[in-house]
Amino acid sequence: MDVFDALVGRSSPAQLVDPGPDDAQIERMLRAAVSAPDHGRMRPWRFIVIRGEARSRFGQLMAESLKRREPTAPEDKLDAERKKAWRAPVIVIVAAVLQENPKVPAIEQILAAGAAAQNMMTAAEAMGMGALWRTGPVAYDPDVKMALELSSDDSIVAIIYIGTVGLHGKPRPPLDTESVSRRW
Repeated sequence: MDVFDALVGRSSPAQLVDPGPDDAQIERMLRAAVSAPDHGRMRPWRFIVIRGEARSRFGQLMAESLKRREPTAPEDKLDAERKKAWRAPVIVIVAAVLQENPKVPAIEQILAAGAAAQNMMTAAEAMGMGALWRTGPVAYDPDVKMALELSSDDSIVAIIYIGTVGLHGKPRPPLDTESVSRRW
């Protein structure tokens, strides 16, 4: 697939199913990710690949995070949170591991990790896979970060679900560049 088609044709799938990307495909996605723009060549990104039964552990982390935020959450809500980890065959958590640098502020390091996440999603699309970007409160939970061996100062910028598209999502509205751009 042409890279332009992968960029403008991508949409968030409503359902991702097996087969997920294999090791070689994940490696290609990671290579695309680490090719993202990176001021100061700091390489602030980290990728945590979760698949197979490891999704159960991640689902439990998500449920525990919800329980901390909502101590009276009923069991069915906690179970729904656990099931989010089974949305796709593969989950890649993209984090920005922030480093002190007077020339590269934290926001630029976070943006570089976001660009890496975008590259990964575009690579998945180009390989005929679907990818869905999520965050939510779990991404900001210091206990979740610690469980993932990140620092509380690090930023989870994306939880990317990847797999074969089982059900396409709503088509995006027509692309409108007029309302978001201007010429000087």
